[in-house]
Order: sequence, then C-alpha cells, then structure tokens
Amino acid sequence: MDLSLPTEKAKFAIFECEQGFTTNLPLSVLYDDDVLVAYRADGKDLELEHGGPVRMLVPKRYFYKSAKWLRGIKLTEEDEPGFWEVRGYSNSADPWKEERYAGLSYLEIVKNRLKAYGRKK
Repeated sequence: MDLSLPTEKAKFAIFECEQGFTTNLPLSVLYDDDVLVAYRADGKDLELEHGGPVRMLVPKRYFYKSAKWLRGIKLTEEDEPGFWEVRGYSNSADPWKEERYAGLSYLEIVKNRLKAYGRKK
C-alpha cells in the first residue's frame, strides 16, 4: 500500500464512524508511536464488539477519542469537535491533566450541537 501524506494545511483529523459518530484529534497527537489504526488483533480480524472492522486506538487520550467502527478519516485545516465533544466532553481529552469534561454550560453545549448539525459532510 502506498503511503499518503497530509498537505501542510492539514492540522486535524476527523474520524467518521458508524451511525454518525465522529471524533477529532490534532495531527500532532496522531504521530505518537503508540497510536494505531487496527483491523486485526491476535492474528484475527477485529470483531464488531471491539470496534471492527477498523478502529483507532489513541492510548494517551480518554477512550472516546479512540474511534470504533471507523468508516473514514478526513483531514482538515480547522478543528471540528466530534459527537462527544459537542456534548460537553473535553476536546483535548488528556487523562493525565484530568480533562474529561470541557466545563461548558448547558447553553454552550446546545450551541455546539446546533453548529455541528449544520456542518457539511
């Protein structure tokens, strides 16, 4: 398989999953040596209950950043908070800094959700 590299403009990856779920990460996070796009485990195809046929694994972030049932990866110049992030979860999701929740008000969460629904796919 040929290696595909992002352009210099790309700063973020948006992971598009089954049933409209998405998550997002800066490309700089994805360059860590422990980040995986997995389709096999223990020599077998990844099972559905473990996020198969393809999933992300980002060990240094809270697990909602490790996208299951991955269908596509979109590279963007601007960040696009994902399904959980627009509902009040932290966008950076660093467990060592205890960044699980974004600390948003209910009104801010509603505004984020409305903005996310208006995005073009």
